[in-house]
Amino acid sequence: MPFVRAIARSAYARGARFVDPFYFDGAVKRTRLELADPETLEFVPSWYGGRYLGLGEHRGARISVQPNPEPAVLDGVDPTRAGRDGLPFVPEIFAVINDRSTNWTVVANPTEGWARAIRPELEPAEALARLEADIVDVCRLDEPDPDAAWQRRADELEAASDKLNDRRFDALHYEGPGTDLTLGLLPTSHWTAARATTAFDISYFANVPTEEVWTAPDPARADGVVRSTKPLDVEGALVRGLVVRFEGGRVVAIDADENAEALRGRVAVDEGAARLGEVALVDRNGRIGRRGTVFLNTLLDENAASHIALGNAYASSVAEEDQPRLNTSAIHIDFMIGGDDVAVTGITREGDRVPVLRDGDWQL
Repeated sequence: MPFVRAIARSAYARGARFVDPFYFDGAVKRTRLELADPETLEFVPSWYGGRYLGLGEHRGARISVQPNPEPAVLDGVDPTRAGRDGLPFVPEIFAVINDRSTNWTVVANPTEGWARAIRPELEPAEALARLEADIVDVCRLDEPDPDAAWQRRADELEAASDKLNDRRFDALHYEGPGTDLTLGLLPTSHWTAARATTAFDISYFANVPTEEVWTAPDPARADGVVRSTKPLDVEGALVRGLVVRFEGGRVVAIDADENAEALRGRVAVDEGAARLGEVALVDRNGRIGRRGTVFLNTLLDENAASHIALGNAYASSVAEEDQPRLNTSAIHIDFMIGGDDVAVTGITREGDRVPVLRDGDWQL
């Protein structure tokens, strides 16, 4: 709450017409999962999605404060039940992203609950201090001019995306411990990084921090097995030791050391949920990976390691002629599959193999 209030003060000082603080309570979600009729767990009131559509109509700015809910808030809850409730995420978010009607960003706020989940061996005050130091570093708040520092990093990331676009790869091959996965790309899959632009020409960073270069894969072409290299937070349920097998672009098996049913439940919500909507590459020169911290939060962990996402793709990932082929779904769940011991190879349309990432470094 203090952080949201600080954002509100900052927004009004910069001329905002109206600031609408909306809180989602992970503890109340837990209560619902424990006590509500299981047949009601997929119900979402219409005004949840209507809020996002209304922001698009007004060309509003959206700031999402993470983690929300805090990681491990659903520890001990039946993962099958947890998999039926995807809140606070709602599919209407895709509409305002794809029509580019809002500028938006996702930011991290260190909290005691989050700090305890990351470093349970420390005293709460020390754990929080460590997390605050992590956030200062990975968000470049220690720079004399953090905004200028982000513009420089954006230039580096966009240079990498330009090189990938020049190659026009047909597919990517991932090889590492427990991983042997090949996924296809669409003919016009376009690699993007860092900065985005609204339909009314406002440039913004959708994630702070951001270290990824991403595009949409071909949802009909993914084959092999992939092991997640970091825990996955599925809206409060932590999935550890995740292994996913694909055949013909579709998930055919999900196994995990903990909470596999939470992800299985989300993947069962519709036809597109079991297919891929995003592929992102991350090198090891970003600040997040160098810290070696597992944050148990997708915003940070996905920017420490290459990842893929089950579910909906973003329309801006491809040219108009390929948009009908993009994956569509009511979910979008990123999970991390990269690391220094995972090699990424680009495959050309002629079948040539080109190193892309080795030991976490770009090879292009």
